[in-house]
Amino acid sequence: MSNIQLIIEERPSNIGNFMVGRLLPFREKRMVGPFAFIDHMGPVSLSDHEQLDVPPHPHIGLSTLTYLFEGAIMHRDSLGTAIEIKPGQVNWMTAGKGIVHSERTPDYLRTSSKMMHGLQIWVALPKHLEMMEPEFFHINEEEMPVWKQGEVDFKLIAGEAFGHRSPVPVYSPLYFLELKSKGRQKLNIGDELFGESGLYILEGSIESEGHVFQPKQLLVANNSKLCEFEMAENTTVYIFGGSPFSEERFIYWNFVASSRERIEEAKALWLAQGFVPVPGETEFVPLPPQSRNARN
Repeated sequence: MSNIQLIIEERPSNIGNFMVGRLLPFREKRMVGPFAFIDHMGPVSLSDHEQLDVPPHPHIGLSTLTYLFEGAIMHRDSLGTAIEIKPGQVNWMTAGKGIVHSERTPDYLRTSSKMMHGLQIWVALPKHLEMMEPEFFHINEEEMPVWKQGEVDFKLIAGEAFGHRSPVPVYSPLYFLELKSKGRQKLNIGDELFGESGLYILEGSIESEGHVFQPKQLLVANNSKLCEFEMAENTTVYIFGGSPFSEERFIYWNFVASSRERIEEAKALWLAQGFVPVPGETEFVPLPPQSRNARN
């Protein structure tokens, strides 16, 4: 029996003035472990008059993980954080009871051509932490655990796996790994994984159970303990997952919660402009119509 439960293809989605490839949520698989949302941004070349400009918008009930391959994003939030994220670094923002942030092209790049390529991820919070105080952490690339297994370089971006722990302060059992191959190699890493597990192919290809899979495909495993595949040379994949929650998670726009009531409270608070604003930013993004739920 195949260990691949589901194959999810990237689907184009507009996040304002920027097109992305959406992987999660998917109609047949809303979450993988605590991972509720994954967008693949780019790769896209922006001219000197094209910018990434995502104005201040709110979040509740989740942590966001931004991980870039190319380009740069200026992050500002209602905690007063103002920091640029560059390739290989992690921005980990925990919304808890509520946070507001903006994401923009840094000023020094706004008059020149630039590339944008990366992943944006939401990790739902456990129910008992949904109302925690918001937090923000920035982790440099050299702080993340790295190791080799034959022709494959491993990096643990978040969580725990293979006896390593990332400095990213996660709030439930999970893992988010980067694997890069220099030559063809078979891997059997199921004993190191747990819970639900997904594998996203960024570049190159992998072979599993006689089938070859290509970039922009997310493979969801039936059983993370049976995670076995062969990486072609010059392949990059991301393996993520962890322990699922016992309660359902509801997603509306940028809000994630274990109850519809909490979503409605957040909607009302945003309409009343009751969230703490981002210092120096005054734009207001209205709630989308229910039928245009951007995160579904």
